[in-house]
Amino acid sequence: MRFTHRFTVRASLDVVGQFHRRSASMALITPPPVAIRIRSAPPVLAEGSTMEFALAVGPLTVPWSARIDLLSPEAFVDRQVKGPFRRWVHRHSFRELSPGLTEVEDWVEAAIPLHPLWTPVTLGMWLSLPLLFAYRGWKMRQLLETGL
Repeated sequence: MRFTHRFTVRASLDVVGQFHRRSASMALITPPPVAIRIRSAPPVLAEGSTMEFALAVGPLTVPWSARIDLLSPEAFVDRQVKGPFRRWVHRHSFRELSPGLTEVEDWVEAAIPLHPLWTPVTLGMWLSLPLLFAYRGWKMRQLLETGL
């Protein structure tokens, strides 16, 4: 399965890239009612970095481990090492459209596991991706354009 989302933000390519390289940024752009707890991650991600975190919605906690497989000023790829999906690859691409205006594209490829618990959980997560990424775009614009 594949999902793609694009939006623009009034910020330079460098600012957008730096924002995404900070592990703490993930919690800033995760919408309620999802709570994210980062269990371990370097403050600034690098190629080969691993993030251990948990997503919690109500009583359900989903553990996740992701590795940064590629990191450049224009993109990075995180790949699930352990987690609810059978396969999860997320590519973040940044393209400067003009000075101070950057397009952000998220591309996700995933596979749902066949498991009595994780199949419905991951299917629900997959179906919520349009809302998740719409929120992320809105929140990133709020943070980077207004400094909130």
